[in-house]
Amino acid sequence: MITAIVQFSLPSSVTRDKAAELFKGSAPKYRNLPGLLRKYYVYSAEQGTGGGVYLWKSREDAERIYTPEWKQMIRERYGAEPVITYFDTPVVVDNLTAEISSDS
Repeated sequence: MITAIVQFSLPSSVTRDKAAELFKGSAPKYRNLPGLLRKYYVYSAEQGTGGGVYLWKSREDAERIYTPEWKQMIRERYGAEPVITYFDTPVVVDNLTAEISSDS
């Protein structure tokens, strides 16, 4: 599994409520994406950033989504270039389902 953390600067006028509104507007686009296991939208008033934490089955699944067109959509929607950082995710603890999963 792969975790991708996407971050981008937000205009100073974007409050938590405005960010939540923007996030809810894009959330349906991520339903049933091949390879996407989970997505968390994140917002930091202190840093003036927003983004997402994505859990993917593979890096290839993630890279199929993070296309130049996707990056352009982020720039248009939020006004900033997204920065993507990838992490191998060998183990996940899910307390909601009481499961521990691994990719090995």
